[in-house]
Amino acid sequence: MKNIKNSIIDGKHQKPIVTDVFYNETHQPKKVVIFCHGYKGFKDWGAWNLMAEAFAKAGFFFIKFNFSHNGGTPEQPIDFPDLEAFGNNNYSKELDDLESVLDWISRTTDFKNEINSTDISLIGHSRGGGIVLLKANEDARIKEVITLAAVCDFGSRSTITGDLENWKNEGVKYVVNGRTKQQMPHFYQFYEDFKANEERLHIQKAVEKIKVPQLIIHGDQDTSISIDEAHKIHSWNGNSILKFIKNADHVFNVCHPWEKEKMSKELAETTQLCIDFLK
Repeated sequence: MKNIKNSIIDGKHQKPIVTDVFYNETHQPKKVVIFCHGYKGFKDWGAWNLMAEAFAKAGFFFIKFNFSHNGGTPEQPIDFPDLEAFGNNNYSKELDDLESVLDWISRTTDFKNEINSTDISLIGHSRGGGIVLLKANEDARIKEVITLAAVCDFGSRSTITGDLENWKNEGVKYVVNGRTKQQMPHFYQFYEDFKANEERLHIQKAVEKIKVPQLIIHGDQDTSISIDEAHKIHSWNGNSILKFIKNADHVFNVCHPWEKEKMSKELAETTQLCIDFLK
């Protein structure tokens, strides 16, 4: 299996997009699957590498990447050495980053004969699920879309937490990262960007217009994103498929770091559902 880690794609926002690809070198064109991580996430979190290997073994060309402003760097793509970048992230930048990845894989000659650049699917976890739903509606290159424990709206999350007036006056608010104990900054630009792009960032309106096959997966023990959000997404597209993973939490019973050689039973089940759907 080919596994090319930490390649750099130039984005639109002066920060590199650090990218991994996984595939079996068969000299046959493969369906491209692009995975988007969630809030306070990164491409190497938990068992995402094991998931990527499973997709490659199943015959896909699998891409995962760090959003340019997720807080990682090319030198340290795991965790959050660049909190300034993290504080300057927003939904629009994440949509632009995903577009840059789409543009790159559509044009590159690096993987000649290994990819079918006209057959691209998206998978997004949590906040990344919201991003892929928006992109599936606005980009005709997307042939299928899958969400894992996705959020159903960005509006209720645009203020992050707390007092909007105070956030505007201070210019920044902080959220503690439970694992790293870092004070994660969110600059007021996050809210300003959401308000300026509210129409584009409306997940319900996007899902109602999605014409490609759509799979929604959610753990039935998710305490971070309510199972109700999965039901709402499903209700907005009558052709979508909704699957629940029994006893699975928000991250499908994986943690970071993940030292085991296999995925959790729940993430393995999730991965197989995705593979079957895309095949």
